[in-house]
Order: sequence, then structure tokens, then C-alpha cells
Amino acid sequence: MVTITESAQDYLAELLSKQEDALGVRVFINQPGTAKAETCIAYCRDGDLQEGDEQREYKGFKAWFDARSLPFLEDALVDYSKDRMGGQLTIKAPNAKMPRVDADSPLEDRINYVLYNEVNPSLAAHGGEVSLVEVTEDFYAVLRFGGGCQGCSAVDMTLKSGVEKTLLEQLPQLQGVRDMTDHSDRSQSYY
Repeated sequence: MVTITESAQDYLAELLSKQEDALGVRVFINQPGTAKAETCIAYCRDGDLQEGDEQREYKGFKAWFDARSLPFLEDALVDYSKDRMGGQLTIKAPNAKMPRVDADSPLEDRINYVLYNEVNPSLAAHGGEVSLVEVTEDFYAVLRFGGGCQGCSAVDMTLKSGVEKTLLEQLPQLQGVRDMTDHSDRSQSYY
């Protein structure tokens, strides 16, 4: 799990003492298990807690860890080092970008796994990529194309014959995919 060093605990407790409405900190990873994963520590206020968050007590503060991020936070280290400019809080999460999915993983994680490990390597040959924006209540994956795919004349064929086919084969609970990309910008398009 996450290790928060003593110097980081002191620093976070000091920061929190200056916040009137902060309950503690919340640790989470945006887009876990993907190349774009980003580990974050934020003030935790009323309304920020989510069901399944794991709470831990530290010296002078509480921390909540996002349930979905927990497998990706394994072996993470939060440290604080003083320097002549004041200091720097660092977060090292070596498993944040590692795909860790199985049949019990959230649907978003499984979609991202397929996109980043099977679909995007093919699209990269044309300078393109696709990312998940959201999964709708009726189980449609809403996607956004970028790079060479944005504005490409073959994007409809890529979406239906490539991306959707691949996702539906591996994730039968999906009903389909939708594209929310603004394809009027053709400055980077492959075709």
C-alpha cells in the first residue's frame, strides 16, 4: 500500500492546519492503468468522499484512498524533501500505469485496458489515439479520438469496424460505442 514518510506527514498536517474546511487528504489516480495515469493528492472536503474509499489515520490528519485506485497505489511512496526553495512533495506510484484488470475490475478499467493495449498501438501507426470519456448508464462507451484520427476521413470505419468490434468482442456487456470528437479540426488528420 501507500507509504507516507514522516516528513510528508508533517508537511501535509501543516498544510491541513491552514485549511478551515478540509477533512484531510484524498489520494487517487486519474486514468489508472493507462499511459496517462496521474497520481494525485488533494484536500478532502465534504462531498469529496466516495463510497468504498479507504480511510487511514496519520500523525495529525486523515487520508482517504480512492477504492478504484487502490490496486494501482501498491508500493506507492509519498515523501517531502526540504530544499532552499522551501521543499517539494513527491509521489511515486510505480504501478499507476500498469494495467491491472480482471473480470471483477470496473468496466471503465477494462475498456481502458483494451484501448491502451490493443487499439491504440494500431492507431499509433497513423499518429492517432482514442480514449474513453465515459460509460453511459445504457452501457455505451463514449470515446474521443485524437492525433491523426481527429478529422480523419476514415474515422467512421475505424470506429465501427475496428474499435467497436474489438471492444464488443472482449466486453459483451457493452451495447456499442459513440464518438464525441470534434472532427472539424483536420489539422493533424492522417487522411
